[in-house]
Amino acid sequence: MAIEVGNVFEGRVTGVKPFGAFVALPEGRVGMVHISEVSNEFVQDINTVLHDGDAVKVQVINIAPDGKIALSIKRLLPPAPRQPRDGRPAGPRPGGFRNGQEGGRSGGRGAGRAPREGGRGPAREAAPRVWQPKAPARSDNLSFEDMMSRFKSQSEEKMADLDHETNNRRGGGYAPRSRRGR
Repeated sequence: MAIEVGNVFEGRVTGVKPFGAFVALPEGRVGMVHISEVSNEFVQDINTVLHDGDAVKVQVINIAPDGKIALSIKRLLPPAPRQPRDGRPAGPRPGGFRNGQEGGRSGGRGAGRAPREGGRGPAREAAPRVWQPKAPARSDNLSFEDMMSRFKSQSEEKMADLDHETNNRRGGGYAPRSRRGR
């Protein structure tokens, strides 16, 4: 079986470091399980969980362009049951709206929307969101000038968005002297 993202393998721990463990995979390859991917519980010292020679079941979560293989053990474990925090009720907070308003904000982005029933939507309770790195943009053998042009246009878009957000904030925000009303 080829080593691809999402595949599950049986491997053997070949080395344990403070930041993670190295696992031997098929085809003579080696991957690393970061300490944050070992267990659903917080792991202070990886040596309490994994030892050299341990057989482990791992899932490939990333293969870097330089060939490094990121593995996870905890993604194959059943999710840990969530317990309510101490001193807080498990349901929605009472008095969540200001001044007795039922609809949330009185103006702006949230105006006119009906409040969600049950506090949170079903998607949030179904599975926690896990950050995944973005795949690098394909260059397709672009010339240096083409790459610079792409970078410049993306940069200008970001700056325009930032300028728009800054100038449209309540209270005026920053505006050059030539744009201010006198």
